[in-house]
Amino acid sequence: MQFPDDDNGKMLAAMAESGIDLTKALDVDFFLVFDDQRDAETALEELTNSDLQGEIELNLNDELGKWEIIVCLNMVPEYDTLVEQEVMLNDFAAEFGGTSDGWGVMQHQDGDDEFIDEDDHGHVHGPNCNH
Repeated sequence: MQFPDDDNGKMLAAMAESGIDLTKALDVDFFLVFDDQRDAETALEELTNSDLQGEIELNLNDELGKWEIIVCLNMVPEYDTLVEQEVMLNDFAAEFGGTSDGWGVMQHQDGDDEFIDEDDHGHVHGPNCNH
């Protein structure tokens, strides 16, 4: 499979090389980060009340010292669809003072949960990523 030469394309290539079937739906985690807890909670409430079909959770990311919303969507990880979803979520987060911080997919091997990523941080890095 050929992928564009950008972070999303490299992530998909790494996933394919590791044996993940990119033609099947996977749980894809999109990361949104916020400096302010109230902004993150307001964004979480908006997402919860939207027609978004997925799981949503809010955490304080101790490593970043920021609030992080993880939006888990079950989807076929096609390049254009991933980019479209990431742009949409970034635009949404920006309305609340946040930003997109990439995406990731959990891989299950021998009962262990392990993230696939070129730098082992679990997601493709967005332009404002501090991981």
